Amino acid sequence: MSFRHQYVIGDLQGCYAAYQKLLKTIDFDPKQDKLWFAGDLVARGEDSLSTLRHVKALSEQGAAATVLGNHDLNLLAVWRGATKIKKKDKTAPIFAADDSDELLHWLRHQPILAYPDEHTVLVHAGIPPHWSINDAAEYAQQLEVPLRGSLKKLDKLLPKLYSKTADHWHDNIEGFTKLRAISNYFTRMRLCKQDGTLEFSFTASLDDHMPDGFLPWFAWQVPRERKILFGHWAALRGEVDLPHARALDGGCVWGNALLAYRLSDGKVIRSSAHCPNS
Repeated sequence: MSFRHQYVIGDLQGCYAAYQKLLKTIDFDPKQDKLWFAGDLVARGEDSLSTLRHVKALSEQGAAATVLGNHDLNLLAVWRGATKIKKKDKTAPIFAADDSDELLHWLRHQPILAYPDEHTVLVHAGIPPHWSINDAAEYAQQLEVPLRGSLKKLDKLLPKLYSKTADHWHDNIEGFTKLRAISNYFTRMRLCKQDGTLEFSFTASLDDHMPDGFLPWFAWQVPRERKILFGHWAALRGEVDLPHARALDGGCVWGNALLAYRLSDGKVIRSSAHCPNS
């Protein structure tokens, strides 16, 4: 299908009012346009339930697609009893809704990695320097299989995705350790070493001091055949635009803006409103 416009939108985080205003700003028409979301549809905004319902409805019309972020995986983990709702998350209405199971079954079938067009690849947090994009696509599928499988498989996976320390990636990594590492790269990564070693504590901006040996994952110079579109790192405010990587989390939930990246020309449109919770 040929679309009039396609936009990639950064982390919604349940900021429903800002999201709706952004759609008006870009004159979004679900009959002509398509939206791609960088994950973290839910969490700390004022209305995660309406946000999730809206994205699901657009997806079923063929007018939207999303990848999964860390907050989306956390939502699934809360649903299946693998963890509890975080204090700052406002996702309880999702679990109380009549269509809760329908929404969450839909969410767990969404991809970890997607290709918005022939020039780009979309993930939530990034792709580490020691993976090619083809490698990343293969690893994404390995994580998607148990996420989309039986509830028994899902319930075995979700508690294994959480660890305070990062797993070291190596040739013989396997099992839940491998799946947790894959999840961490795609949904939690900010800083890493050139060999892919992750650092979880740093969430600040590029001007702040970073631990020795670590750089933003996109700072390692690796040839890429596609531009990596990503969200997750709110402190960047969507200001990183490199030939091989484009940040799209504008930090709306922190008082800044939602960003929509137009695929045809790379123009970025900002929402006119930020999250009322900020």
